[in-house]
This record gives sequence, C-alpha cells and structure tokens, in this order.
Amino acid sequence: MDASESQIAGFLESTKQAAKAIAETAEADGSIQVFSHLDADGVAAAGIIGKALARSDAKFRIRITQWIQEKIFEVLSDKPQLIVFSDLGSGYTDLLGEKLKDFKMVILDHHQIVGENSDNLVHVNPHLHGIDGARDISGAGVAYFVAKAIDEVNVDSAPVAVVGALGDLQDKYDQRMLGGLNEMIVQDAVNAGALTVEKDLIFFGRETRPIHRMLANTTTPFIPGISGEESNSLAFLKNLNIEPKNGEKWRALRDLSDDEKKRLCTALADYLLSKGLRFDVSDLIGHVYVLNHEEPWTPLRDAREFSVLLNATGRMDRSSLGVAVCMGDRGSSFEEATKVLEDYRRNINKYLGWVMEKPERIREMGNIYVVYGENFINDKIVGAISSILSGGLPNPEKPLIAYANVEDQGLAKISARTVDAIVARGINLGDIMQVAAEKCEGKGGGHNIAAGAQVPLDKVDTFIGIVNDLVGQQLKGDQTSKPK
Repeated sequence: MDASESQIAGFLESTKQAAKAIAETAEADGSIQVFSHLDADGVAAAGIIGKALARSDAKFRIRITQWIQEKIFEVLSDKPQLIVFSDLGSGYTDLLGEKLKDFKMVILDHHQIVGENSDNLVHVNPHLHGIDGARDISGAGVAYFVAKAIDEVNVDSAPVAVVGALGDLQDKYDQRMLGGLNEMIVQDAVNAGALTVEKDLIFFGRETRPIHRMLANTTTPFIPGISGEESNSLAFLKNLNIEPKNGEKWRALRDLSDDEKKRLCTALADYLLSKGLRFDVSDLIGHVYVLNHEEPWTPLRDAREFSVLLNATGRMDRSSLGVAVCMGDRGSSFEEATKVLEDYRRNINKYLGWVMEKPERIREMGNIYVVYGENFINDKIVGAISSILSGGLPNPEKPLIAYANVEDQGLAKISARTVDAIVARGINLGDIMQVAAEKCEGKGGGHNIAAGAQVPLDKVDTFIGIVNDLVGQQLKGDQTSKPK
C-alpha cells in the first residue's frame, strides 16, 4: 500500500529533527561519530552523510560495521558530541539506550524496530510512520532526506541514494522500478539532470562490457558453467548465432538487435531450467537507472552496477574506498575500488560454484532451504550469496537461509531471503530471525523479505530448526511466531 501524504509528511518532519541535531553539533564544532552498515546501502548512506558533514565543516569519523556489538562501544573513548547510526541501529534501541545513555544519538535506519526509544535519541525510520522500509526507502534514502534537510545543496547526493536503494533490492514495483519515497529521490535526481530512467534488459555491464564478458560477470541470475567462464560464455553466444564482434570491435548489449536480445533471453531461461533453476525471462527486463554525470564505460554509469561496486568494497573490508567514491572521489579511491570489484566477483563466482557443486551444501527442509557455508563462505559475503540464490530456488515457496562461521567470535552469521509472494502470505523474516536468535542467545532482525542474525556456533542446528518451525507457523497464520 502506498504511503499517504500525512505519513510522508510525518517522516519528512522527523528528518528535519535529525538534520537539526546534526547541524547544531557541527555549528558548535562538536565531533560526530558515524556508524554505518557494510552493504551497498550502508556504504552509500555513509557517503551521503559524510559529504553533508564535510560541507558543513563538521569534525567527523565514519566507521563501517557488520552489526552492532559490544566492541564498537570501545571506540567511543574520545567522547563524540553526537553518534549517528545509518542503515543500522533500529534493531538495537534497548542496547544503545543502555550503553550510550550519556551520548546524544541519531538513528537513520529503515529496518524493523526492536525495543523502545530513549530520551537521548532522535530516531528516523519509515516504520515509525507506517511506511514500508523494505521497498519504499532504503538506509541511503533516509540519509539523503536528512542531508537534504541540512542543506538543499545535498540534492546532488540523490543518485547515490538511488544506488543504495537498488543495492538493497528495492526495485520491487512494476518492471523493476523504484517506488514510494524512493521515487521522490529518483525525481530529485532526474530534475537535477543527474539521472535518466530507461527500460531495457537488466544486465550488469550492458553499456560497458563485451557481451560474453557481461554474461560471465552476471551473478543475478547465477548461470552455472557461464558465470565466471568467459570461454563458455563465448561458446554460448556462438551457438545462438550472436556475433560477439562487429569487425574488430567487441559488441556490448546495447549493440544487439531486438531479435538478438529476445533469442538471448529465451536461451538463458531454457538453459537455467535445464540446470534445475527456476527463472523467468521477465525478471531481466525493467527500469534501468543511468547516472548521467558518470563516465560511460565505467561501473558507476549504471546504478545497479555502482551498487555492486559499493557492496564489493564493504564485503571485502575496503569500505573506505566505497565511502570515498560516494563522496565524489573519482581518482585513486575509484581506481582501487574497481580492482576490489573484480576480486569480489571472483569470490562470488567461487562461492556460488562451491554451493552448487554438491547437493548437501544447499538442503531443502520442510519449510526452508539452508546453505551450509560454514568455514568456506566469507561471513561478510554470505548475504550476497543468499540474495543471489534465493531468486532461483526449485521451490520459490520456501525462504532461504545461508550461514557462515565467524570463528574468532564463536558466532554464525546468518542471512535470510524470500520473495514478495511469500511475504504476501504472511512471512516476516525480520520477526523470525529475531525470535529464533533470541531463543539461541543471539540477535536477529531486519525486513520482512530479507533479514539476518548472529548466534553462537553451537546453537546453529537448533536455530535452523526453530526457523523452519516458525516459517511453517507463519504460513499457517499463527501469530505466536511474532515477537511481543
């Protein structure tokens, strides 16, 4: 359901309150500590806030983190005058209220809220106003509206907020379009001449890569035997009588005729089905967001590809590069980030190939699928793996959870994903992750369609069993599976 004018007005009013707290701290020459999440949306949010703070001549630091845990409080020894949490924090309000009661805090988040607000907290979250944080606005979008409320000049960060929303897979409206409050951000970017919205096939590198390389770099969908394999990709095109070259020049997707595009899509769908993967050709057609001020033939030109670059920097422990790019660095930080992106793609292909190599690595239970990443999959990349795999399950009626071990902390990092049709039937993965994790001495939460948790390693099997049961209960309409 679309948000009403009063809901939007209430949300925008809360962004002004946060903007006031930030601006007053900057004007008083107070220091500001920003914590943000390590995914594409969190890195984009950090970049937007960082750029606004830099313009305000504020003293600030940005730290990117996977989740809120005890050790992040140890870095606050220099007593900042304001702590800002972006794209995280709403699931930890009780903990923050207890640990940071002597600090002034701002939370800019879009995840489901757990706990109560404390008096020292300005909390900006669409859920507080009845707006869907899983599809109508991302963490970067929340940060954008606050930055815009600080100073209208920050409208130039609208394209980065679009990148964050796409990185958070919020293109859930008709034909892969951004809607809700995200649509307002898109309009700001279009009005500024910074963004063009088109309809086309959605492939990463559609403008920038030779077709065979584009297919080899595709992970959504992951194409077994083709993703990561340029020679196999070339052979696939040859079998379709699609010439990869025009004379001596490689062809990009934009160079294909409509007939060639149709043949390519149909062949991909048939190929994926032959590998036991569900795939709908319509999933590859939709709205494309082109950043006009970015150089053609770079991964920043297409907003979805930009989001993968940000995700790569966050997941590969190089988040400072992604933040710098979002703040405008197109020099050394961007150059280094593109190298990180290639490493990230190789890792994604390696992990996906590993999962699909043996049936026992992705198991079907009564109500869910489970990917046993254990010590093989990097815990910071398991979320990306679950997102990719959830789109091609043999039975889309079942959510997928994937986990990886974080040995040095004695924890398992769990990522859960499902599809809109299952959410419509009553599934809320954020609630399920919260309840199951708390029963296993862990912490969990997120969105109805995508969520996560951390639990002790010796509780993983128990946790999986509880999640399987809770999914079954919610599908039957049992409200007892929701947190009180």
